[in-house]
Amino acid sequence: MAASALAASSAASQSMRNREILDAVGTTAAALSLAGSSFIVLCYLLFRELRKFSFKLVYFLAVADMLCSLFTIMGGPANAFYCFAHDYSAHFFCVASFLWTTTIAFTLHRTVVKHKTDVEEFGFIFHLYVWGTSLVTTVLRSIGSDYGRPGTWCWIQQGSTGKILHLITFYLPLWGAILYNGFTYYQVNRMLNNATRMAVGMSDRSSQSDVRADKKAFNRWGYYPLILIGSWAFATINRLYDFANPGHKIFWLSILDIGFAGLMGLFNSIAYGFNSSVRRAIAERIDMYLPERIKRSLPTLSRLRSQQENELTSLIVESNNTITETTMRVTPRSSLAG
Repeated sequence: MAASALAASSAASQSMRNREILDAVGTTAAALSLAGSSFIVLCYLLFRELRKFSFKLVYFLAVADMLCSLFTIMGGPANAFYCFAHDYSAHFFCVASFLWTTTIAFTLHRTVVKHKTDVEEFGFIFHLYVWGTSLVTTVLRSIGSDYGRPGTWCWIQQGSTGKILHLITFYLPLWGAILYNGFTYYQVNRMLNNATRMAVGMSDRSSQSDVRADKKAFNRWGYYPLILIGSWAFATINRLYDFANPGHKIFWLSILDIGFAGLMGLFNSIAYGFNSSVRRAIAERIDMYLPERIKRSLPTLSRLRSQQENELTSLIVESNNTITETTMRVTPRSSLAG
């Protein structure tokens, strides 16, 4: 009896230590994401020149990341109310986060591949799609779950029904967004490759330089779907393992799950938000208030001030115009060759 009691006490103590470690990892990662996404939100509110439609999508992405991180920090299994807030709110805003990335991909695809300039008309549809889908998945996920019940971790769901709904309402939309973003960026890059070849065929140096500049930016954006994959790959593996082996958790996999998922907001803020337009806006504000002698000693500030990269806030229109003009100039030649 004494040995059994000692073993039970040791297991409980180990479980408590593991929970504390996971709480620390999750809170630290969420705090970093909260800081990064809050910075993007603050830049959008402070800098009027950033309030274009394209960056507005990044702003709403940052808002979703910010609230997802905030409610993740609030979560705690010792309190039923905070556990409830963590479960529902974090799920809602995390789903909204990766859905907003699909609206950015859709906008780029429609303007660059489809040559449409009506993307701003989709603003209301985007909101309905993102917030509506997030709400529906959150409500559906509540079926067969024990949210708000204090336990070892908030996200534990009892029974196969709750686990299946978790996979369907969270991980199915997640990997759907990953596949859509990957396919969309592939098509955009293919369009730019074709435009580059047409420009080379015409020996039009100005068109070549314009399209290559756009392609350089798009090549970097082609890696953006990897943000979602990197953030949620371990979480997906952990959920599938838990579904196949209920009641048995791998501690190191849980650490990777919580750590990388919690950093999604930070990754998004760096990739989507902290572009040259934001850096230039910050540099211009610094330039207004710093004494001249200090500004001369900051070469980085001078470079940012003169930097003219094509980024998300300007590339949507510019790349569309460049590709359209290049296509129009090449079309007669192609017709004659046929």
